Amino acid sequence: MALDDGEIYWFDPDPRAIIPLDAFHLPKRLARSIRRGGFEIRVDYDFRAVITACAEPGPDRDRTWINDDIIDSYVQLHNLGFAHSVEVWIDGSLQGGLYGVSLQGLFAGESMFSRATDASKIALVYLVDHLRQQNFKLLDTQFITPHLARFGAMEIPRVEYKRRLTHALRAKVQF
Repeated sequence: MALDDGEIYWFDPDPRAIIPLDAFHLPKRLARSIRRGGFEIRVDYDFRAVITACAEPGPDRDRTWINDDIIDSYVQLHNLGFAHSVEVWIDGSLQGGLYGVSLQGLFAGESMFSRATDASKIALVYLVDHLRQQNFKLLDTQFITPHLARFGAMEIPRVEYKRRLTHALRAKVQF
């Protein structure tokens, strides 16, 4: 994460937040919204646009931890096949999405954004479904937020996270 001084730091929080793939909770209202449709899901279609949107200031924050160096680094990871985006498009316009890094059976979600109601949530639902289908073992969110808690995110001690991470890195899966 880039902090106010512009430097990039590595964080290893304890406790660590994850979303257990086998215990993901889909709120009923969001399920209805998904059934209604009116959106298109694209994967890795415009990665740079997603991470750039995640870096934009929002109503509850005037800056983010995503600076230009972070954007360039993650775009390089994307070009190498390690970073991925899940995007929600409405009427040909990018309205929400998320991005993260995959390595073996780990997907480390980094950030998400929404310009339309439920757009980032829809991206998360699609991501979880995709990870389940591919037999991923771990969805890491680093930190817990009230937004993620609604989907079943939970905090676990660092030692438990490292155990799950070791298991996930042994899995032979691809995004």
